[in-house]
Amino acid sequence: MTQGTKTGLIVLGVILAIVLVLGGWLIGGYNSVVAMDEEVKSSWAQVENQLKRRFDLIPNLVETVKGYATHEKEIFEKIAEARTQYFSAKDPAGKIKAANQLEGTLSRLLMLQETYPTLKADQSFHKLQDSLEGTENRIAVERKRYNDSVQRLNTYIRTVTGRIFAALAGVDKAAYYEIPAAEKEAPKVKF
Repeated sequence: MTQGTKTGLIVLGVILAIVLVLGGWLIGGYNSVVAMDEEVKSSWAQVENQLKRRFDLIPNLVETVKGYATHEKEIFEKIAEARTQYFSAKDPAGKIKAANQLEGTLSRLLMLQETYPTLKADQSFHKLQDSLEGTENRIAVERKRYNDSVQRLNTYIRTVTGRIFAALAGVDKAAYYEIPAAEKEAPKVKF
């Protein structure tokens, strides 16, 4: 082997090594952003599971309360409207908006027990209320997991290399599940 052949093989080996390292980096970065996007979608699916559970429990709770609070028609209409908006929403942002709308109306519904003492003592109301409280806790946990996934993805996408890989994979920033402004204020207790 001549000196020129050896030099050519070394240069070819170095170029091949650079191509392999660069290719591995590109594949790894692309796979990372795709995995983060799938994690966000999976986390959102869990939030939706719990929101659907809530929306399935609410008609039973409403029917129980209706027997006691026949003149509270506005609350029942708003719950039905929020439920319809949730199931007709096309994206997480629309579903988040409908779920937040329902949360405010739901708290008004649960406050009716103070107005109707017999409702307060009703066993089926208590069972439904306990189920709803458990569901609300599950929603809070899944909402946090979803927001954690969104934060990881959005942080990665904001980096220089993450932006490149996100563009290659067609992945956009995800929306956080934020608490509505009305719920951020501490409730005022008056005696």
